[in-house]
Amino acid sequence: MSGLKNRWVHSSGASVGIILRLVYVGVQISMDMANETRGKNSWECIRTLRLDSVQTDRDDPSQSLVTAPFGHASQEIVNLLLCGQAVAHVFDGRMDLGGGMFLKGISTNVEVGFLTLLESLNFCKVGQYLKCPKWPIWVVGSESHYTVLFALDTSVQDENEFETRETQIRRAFDAQDQSGGGGFISVEGFHLVLKETSINLPPEKLDHLCSSGFIVWSEFWQVLLDLDKNLGGLKDSTGLMGKKVFDLYHFNGIAKSDLNGCQVSSGGETPVQRPRLTKLRVSVPPRWTPEEFMADVKLPGDSSSKDAVVEVTKPEPSQHVPLVDCIRTRWPRATCNWFGDPPSIA
Repeated sequence: MSGLKNRWVHSSGASVGIILRLVYVGVQISMDMANETRGKNSWECIRTLRLDSVQTDRDDPSQSLVTAPFGHASQEIVNLLLCGQAVAHVFDGRMDLGGGMFLKGISTNVEVGFLTLLESLNFCKVGQYLKCPKWPIWVVGSESHYTVLFALDTSVQDENEFETRETQIRRAFDAQDQSGGGGFISVEGFHLVLKETSINLPPEKLDHLCSSGFIVWSEFWQVLLDLDKNLGGLKDSTGLMGKKVFDLYHFNGIAKSDLNGCQVSSGGETPVQRPRLTKLRVSVPPRWTPEEFMADVKLPGDSSSKDAVVEVTKPEPSQHVPLVDCIRTRWPRATCNWFGDPPSIA
């Protein structure tokens, strides 16, 4: 890890001490529920706070903070370690269920974020506070335990004009979403979103979106991609806004077989068992769908084209493991490549 530590010195002028300490915090959270202490560090954290303040944060104080029989941490413990509040959910703010009942989510910016495989399976929706932490470090939740994903360059979190605008609109939309991250809102909430984000939809498009009595994010998003910027939309004929290529690192503290490093014994070669650190090259394509992007590209042999032929370079074949699904909850449609043993979140 000494080589990685040296590279932090050149990372956007960020404080090496702060970032390394936060990576260590993320590693400790990931290891805490996987080692023999069965959550000892989590309980040490709770003991430093007043128990009544922890109970106040929770939706249902009667439920156990540690689940039987293996002593796995509840989401409340994970959130307590990440943001200082023992709330049970990962969405932004709180959800109004009506009748004076609310579900509590994350209410403030955090320094270390959180991604989960459960979101890729549509079991939950992680909000922007946890997806976009102050530092590019995320605790990654799987079915069995926690690992850590991080970047050496803080600019992976930087947004261009396109992404900044999308984040603004998405946050306003999610604030009106009372479905638990289902991606749809009421017509009344939709008009509030349009007003807050200064979007001026043509009457025919507005009527079409509102015709079913609720607005689905995916349909709204497609309308925005075809709406001129002067009307508050995101239309970009080049299809290049939002394209990124960067590196991420994934650490799994549970010892795994290292297929690339074998020990020679009298019985032959045996895989080395050790924690795994994997470097991933992540490519995030334009926000357009492939069909929409290719529709604007002049292909060889197109008799209708009078312009110069544009050559399209095929991307490298991507690799896939469950971690990639987690990464795509943060960077939709991202593709990942790595050398050697695949990263494991199990």
